[in-house]
Amino acid sequence: MKHLIFGLLFGLVVPGTAPLFAAPIQELDHVVAIVNDDVITRVELDERLERIKSQARQQQQSLPDEQTLERQVLENLIIEELQLQLAEKAGIRVDDETVNQVINNIARENNLTLPRFQEVLRRDGMSFSAFRENIRNEIIVNQLRKRRVEDSVNVTEQEVNNYLSNMENRQGLNDEFRLGHILIGVPDGATPRQIQEAEAKARQVYNRLRLGADFHQTAVAVSSGQNALQGGDLGWRKGGQLPSALADIIVDMEPGDISEPQRSSSGFHILKLVDRRTSEQRRIVEQTLARHILIRPNQLVSNADARQRLARLRERIQRGESFADLARAHSDDTGSAAEGGSLGWFSPGSMVPRFEEVAKQLEPGQISEPFQSRFGWHIVEVLSRRKHDDTEQYQRIQARQSIHKRKSDEAIEQWLRQLRAEAYVDIRLNQ
Repeated sequence: MKHLIFGLLFGLVVPGTAPLFAAPIQELDHVVAIVNDDVITRVELDERLERIKSQARQQQQSLPDEQTLERQVLENLIIEELQLQLAEKAGIRVDDETVNQVINNIARENNLTLPRFQEVLRRDGMSFSAFRENIRNEIIVNQLRKRRVEDSVNVTEQEVNNYLSNMENRQGLNDEFRLGHILIGVPDGATPRQIQEAEAKARQVYNRLRLGADFHQTAVAVSSGQNALQGGDLGWRKGGQLPSALADIIVDMEPGDISEPQRSSSGFHILKLVDRRTSEQRRIVEQTLARHILIRPNQLVSNADARQRLARLRERIQRGESFADLARAHSDDTGSAAEGGSLGWFSPGSMVPRFEEVAKQLEPGQISEPFQSRFGWHIVEVLSRRKHDDTEQYQRIQARQSIHKRKSDEAIEQWLRQLRAEAYVDIRLNQ
C-alpha cells in the first residue's frame, strides 16, 4: 500500500503536491522560490520534505544530507509548478468525478474500502484532501505532457521492423530489466567545458558507487532525472525501451552491476541492474468472431431513441430476420455495415473495454441487449471463438509501445530542461 502511494505521488510525473495556495500563508511562512508569477513557500517545501522522509523511513531507504535533499526537492517543486502553470494557460482542467474515480480505483486495487483507504492515508501522515489534490495535479501534468509531447511522437513501420530485427539478432534485448538510473544532465547548447564538467562529475559519482556508496541515496542527491527522488528507480523496462547505447550495455550486465557513465543528448547516464527476467515468448489468446449494429446518438436521436431502435432490431433478428441485412440498412458503423456488421476475429484489447466486457459474457449465437460504449449504442452477436497464436502481432504492438515510450521519455526530458531554462526562477532558500 505504502509503495503504491509512493509510486503514485513520486512516479512518472514530478511529485504531486497540494495547490500552492490551498491554505493561507502563516505569519512565519516565507517564500523559498519565485517561479514566474507564483511562489513556493517554506511550508510547502517542508511538507514535501517530510513526506519524502516518511516514505524513506517506511521503506528503510537512506537519504542524502539535509541541505542536498532540500535543494533537490525544491527543484522538483519548481519543475512541477512550471508544468501546472502551463497546464492552466492551456485550459487543462480535471473535474472532481475523474479524481474520485481514480481514487476509488486505487482503493479497490488495494482491496480497501474508501473509508479504510482514508484511514491508511491519515496513518501515513497525509490528509485525504491533500491526497486528492496530489492526484488531481498528477492527472493534469500527465494530460499536459500527452498534449505537448507524447502525442507528437511518431513511430514508423521501419522503426518497428528494425526493433524486431535487433531483438532477433541481439540475445537478451527482449528481456525485462529492473533498473536504477542516475542522470548527470547537460544543458541544451552546452559548451565543451560544460560537457567536460558533467562528464567529470559523472565519473566521480561512478567511482563513489564502485567504492560502495548507496545508489538510492546518491540518485536522490545528484541525479537530474525524472525519478531522482525515488532513488532513480525506473521500474521494469524492456531493453528496447532504452536508447540503443544503453540497451547494449544492460544486456551484458548481471544483477547488482553498475555501468560506467554513458553519454546521450540528455547528459551522462549511470545504470544499476537491480534484477532481470525473461519475457514470455509465445502468446496464445482467445479470439472472438462477432458482428454488431451501432446507433450513434445525435441532435435528432437521443440515447433513449438509440436504445429503443436497437431493441426493436434485436427483436426482429430473434424473429428470424437477417442480422447482416439489418446491419447494412441501419448501422452507423459504415465500415462494418458494408460487411453485414462483421468485425472479424478480434483479440483481447483490440476493442473498447465496454464492448469486450459485453462480448465476453455471450455464448456463440447469443445477441446482447442494447448497451452503450463511447462510440454509441450497440447490439453484438458472438458467432464463434478460437485459440490463436497472436505472438507476431503482439510483438509488433509491444515493439511500437516500447519505441514510443523510449522516444517520449527522451522528448519529455528535453522539454522539461527547456521549460526550466526559459522560466524566471529566483531561489531564496538562504534568505
